[in-house]
Amino acid sequence: MKIVIINYGAGNIQSIKFAIKRLGYDAVLSNAVDEIRNAEKIIFPGVGEASSAMKKLRESGLDKLIPTLKQPVLGICLGMQLMCNGSEEGNTKGLGIFDVDVVKFGPHTPERSLKIPQIGWNKIYDLKGDLFQGLTEDYVYLVHSFYASLCGDTIAITDYGLPYSAALQKDNFYGTQFHPEKSGEYGSAILENFLWV
Repeated sequence: MKIVIINYGAGNIQSIKFAIKRLGYDAVLSNAVDEIRNAEKIIFPGVGEASSAMKKLRESGLDKLIPTLKQPVLGICLGMQLMCNGSEEGNTKGLGIFDVDVVKFGPHTPERSLKIPQIGWNKIYDLKGDLFQGLTEDYVYLVHSFYASLCGDTIAITDYGLPYSAALQKDNFYGTQFHPEKSGEYGSAILENFLWV
């Protein structure tokens, strides 16, 4: 199985690569259009700030490529957020795959005494779809200041002051706000499910 982790200078790519290796697979780090297009599975990571990450995608032409991909694509954390319509972070226009906007914890959140960013373990629930095949609600690791609201593409929910999308899916595109590569055996099971969708 050819697995490509998109390497565009805004990802925690090594920890994802190690997580895939622990499952018995090899993943290639690449930003080459042809290599990404020919992969069987694609992981789109992201750590950092939305507008600068999107700038890197535009510079490499990956902003045009990613929405056209037909194979399963998994966006993780900022990668998932960039797949949404847009983000309040840096007033960033996203890839428009998921029909939802990304907003910051705080003004929109009923509980305003939240510590931002949210860092740590949180339970996800109301699980749907192939990504959570055979799994029940459990704890995952998150670190983020912005979130995607609940929408028609939501396939898992978590709460931090309000319920929001812990995971999204539309067609062949999947996204997790949490880091499966840092979420122990449960996260490994989610990654394994992705590799077999």
